[in-house]
Amino acid sequence: MSKLKLDLHDIYNKSHLIDKALNDVIDDAIEKKIKLVEIIPGKGSGQLKKKVIRFLQQSHIKNKYHRIDKDSKNFGRIFVHFKH
Repeated sequence: MSKLKLDLHDIYNKSHLIDKALNDVIDDAIEKKIKLVEIIPGKGSGQLKKKVIRFLQQSHIKNKYHRIDKDSKNFGRIFVHFKH
């Protein structure tokens, strides 16, 4: 199974770039019919992970994917699952 990976470490403090990167990876997954996107906000203080989850829970974004999972073994990863 192919997947896309988005590592947010380099842009953790640039809110506008984070939103653009998240939009781009979701649109890319839909366009290429990729079933899984791995988003890596990193462990840190948890603020970036909360921002990513808030972004994913927006109604216009939420209707694009099937479900999200938080990695139980690695606090710094989120998986977004798509049905195509």
